[in-house]
Amino acid sequence: MQLTKAADVMQGTLDMLILKALAIEPTHGWGISDRIQRMSRDVFRIGQGSIYPALHRFDNRGWVTSYWRTTENNRIARYYELTAAGRHALTEEIARWRGYTGAVDLVIGAGQQQNTS
Repeated sequence: MQLTKAADVMQGTLDMLILKALAIEPTHGWGISDRIQRMSRDVFRIGQGSIYPALHRFDNRGWVTSYWRTTENNRIARYYELTAAGRHALTEEIARWRGYTGAVDLVIGAGQQQNTS
């Protein structure tokens, strides 16, 4: 499968992927990028230039809180954590995504079934 960069990922999809990565546990920007890449089995590679603007939007919407912490590599990094509003937004994004992909599947499958009556 071909590697997909952030520019190839729809805006709403990128937000959902970042929210999902944070739903697992709080982490820093690089950790979010790494987690998405691992969860997608190396299909998605989201750069910091896409992660941080999204996190800023999330902060403005009240979806995340952040705090400074020492990483496992003994560096100081800002960690992001989903709020209750962020978890609710993720649930809504997943429902919207499933509705969208379900409709696309209907269109793709249209006309493929033979009428046997």
